[in-house]
Formats: sequence, C-alpha cells, structure tokens
Amino acid sequence: MQRLNQKYINFVVKKALEEDLDPSGDITTNLISLKNKRTKAKIIAKQDGVIAGLDFCKAAFKLIDKKVNFKAKVKDGAKIKKNKVIAEVKAKTKTILVAERTALNFLNHASGIATVTRKYVDKVKNKTKICCTRKTTPNLRTLEKYAVKKGGGFNHRYNLSDEILIKDNHIYAENNLRMLVKKAIKTKKTITVEIENLKQLKKILGMKFKRILFDNMNLILLKKCIKICKNKYETEYSGNATIQNINKISRTGVNRISVGAITHSTKSFDISLELSS
Repeated sequence: MQRLNQKYINFVVKKALEEDLDPSGDITTNLISLKNKRTKAKIIAKQDGVIAGLDFCKAAFKLIDKKVNFKAKVKDGAKIKKNKVIAEVKAKTKTILVAERTALNFLNHASGIATVTRKYVDKVKNKTKICCTRKTTPNLRTLEKYAVKKGGGFNHRYNLSDEILIKDNHIYAENNLRMLVKKAIKTKKTITVEIENLKQLKKILGMKFKRILFDNMNLILLKKCIKICKNKYETEYSGNATIQNINKISRTGVNRISVGAITHSTKSFDISLELSS
C-alpha cells in the first residue's frame, strides 16, 4: 500500500490548490484592503463524529504560506462533539481565505469516511473486521483508506498488484476455477477466491490459500458455507452490506465484511471555518 507521508500529502494538496487557483488566483480575496493583516480562524465541527485528514488540512495553509501557525486541537481518529474546535489557524487573512475551501474539502471528506466507518464498526461489536474496497475516488485512494483505518476499519488490498482476488469475471474468463486457483497458488501471493454458491465452494475446498469471499449470499447459505470451511480459511462477506444489516451479517461468524459504501457513498463531515479578531 502507498504510504501516507508528507511528500504524498503535499503532492495531492498542491494539485487541489492548483485546481482552485489557476489561472488567476483568488480574484475575490485580492479585492480586500487588509488582506495582509494577520488574523485568527477556528475550524469547528458542526456534527458529532470522527476526525481524519488533519495533515491534509494543515498542508493546504502551509503550501500557501510557510509562516502559518496551524494548531490541531484533536488528533486523527479522535471522536469529537458538535461545536467543538478541531483546529486553530493564525496567518495572513489572504492565506486563510485562499486555502480555506481546499483545506476543508480534505478534512470534510476524510472525516466523513472515518465517521461512517466507526458507525459500522460499532454495529458489529465483535471480532468481525469492517473492510473498505477499491471503490475509491480516483487519486485519493491512499487518503480514503487511511480515513477508514482512523475510523476503526481495515484495508482490503490496495490495488491490483497487491493481492490476488479471483472474482466472478476471472472465473468466467478462465472457465476452470481449480486451474485458476492452482496458478494463483504458484505466485506465493495472498489469495482470495470469490464464490457465489456451494458448488463453487466444494471445487476449491482443501486447496491451500488464505481467504474465501462469499458474494451476495443469503445469510442461511452464508452460515452453512462458513461451517463447511471449519476455520481452514479466513472468511469474508461482500455485497449490499448496510448499516441496517451489518450486525446480522457479522453474527454468522464471518471474519470480515467488505463495505464499498464507506468510501464511495459517504456524506462529507460538516465543518466550518470562522474568522476571529
């Protein structure tokens, strides 16, 4: 998995700032007479939730002006209540106004993912892991998978070269499930095989690989399949897992539940920035 480091953070945030400022900069802020006056701003949570993305938020201000004083009041992964201060910024007025939206966009997005992930994690209340998928925003996968972890979730494979995941279309293309799994085993990579029914499961039982993913199964069949596996494989469920049914799925004894919605359909966390004297 790509590492979340300052180089990556600066690269992503710089691209976002360029998107907001090209070609003529902030033409509204340029109208302000006292734009070079140093001022203060507070970043405030407008809802309860879990914070993530503070380093991206900070970078947006710092890339505009290195002299910015950014003080986080909480850490990534922390639960926060509505109306609590997340961070304080001291800088030139123009710096705050120019960087504000980009800074908040990253914080909104990552905190939204962390908050929803924590809701799923709290719902299962056992050893079942809540995992994200590759259903991520292009070029923001590292940030989104980081936010999932800060919400208490776990990361699935990062990309196509990370692990082997044999899905339905791979099986259809090869037309021989056991042969495909044999080829996968020879690579020495971590292997997950997705199955949809008992017939497919019986074809691969006894083969040595890590994980079986049960795709869109009803809970009765899922329980039966997990029992057949007898702890020989790590088990995972995927397909239409929601906050309403996640607890029922977890009670089948499945080890992992992958939830694409925590990255691809999460609502932004509500945050505001307020200037003060």
